[in-house]
Amino acid sequence: MKNIELVIFDMAGTTVRDQKEVETCFAQACKFTYLDVTEERILALQGYSKIEVFRMLWNEKIGETHTNFAKNVQYSYENFTRILEEHYLNHSILPTDHCLEIFEYLRANHIKIALTTGFYRKVTNIILNKLGWLEGLNSDYFNASGKGIIDLSIASDEVEKGRPQPDMILKAVKTLGISDIKNVINIGDTPSDLQSGKSAGVALSLGICNGTHSRKQLEANPNDGLLADLSELKAYLS
Repeated sequence: MKNIELVIFDMAGTTVRDQKEVETCFAQACKFTYLDVTEERILALQGYSKIEVFRMLWNEKIGETHTNFAKNVQYSYENFTRILEEHYLNHSILPTDHCLEIFEYLRANHIKIALTTGFYRKVTNIILNKLGWLEGLNSDYFNASGKGIIDLSIASDEVEKGRPQPDMILKAVKTLGISDIKNVINIGDTPSDLQSGKSAGVALSLGICNGTHSRKQLEANPNDGLLADLSELKAYLS
């Protein structure tokens, strides 16, 4: 595809190695705040804005009209953020296989790189800082100098709606001045990543199969291709 100007990547599980930390921290927060959620359900909700997930879970348990609904949602979310931040601050964070290689390839071919995530900005920055990917980004997390690792970072709390809605993708396209949504590839490791790309109307909405979801789990969702790892992205760009 000769006209690609931008590749948008998810973070956890796509460009940041998944060690089940999100599922583990989420399960701990649910248990601590008396939400009974199966491992399968937690996995299915990967990629979504976490505050929206807690709204969904508490709505299912007590209904959004319950007097304690908003209080319970906030309590669960605050416990999740505390647990997650402590984890990332105290554990190693690594890029996924072939991630840095594909970043270099895109840079060499003058294709911009944006990262989107279901995380909120504080934990996003913890991760980016540990990886050295905050380099070159300004206060809007936009790389105006062109000297950093990535060109843009967007967190789910910086748009009106997180995944599976396309808001983060559309913001990246607008911020980076991309001429046509059909000059964009979106790639992620969850069904919500694939749905977001399809909703945005990108050229290709691709799934990566070495993150949180397997090929079998992803192939049930509309997609334009499933990759074993990020090295296979080159074939879609040549």
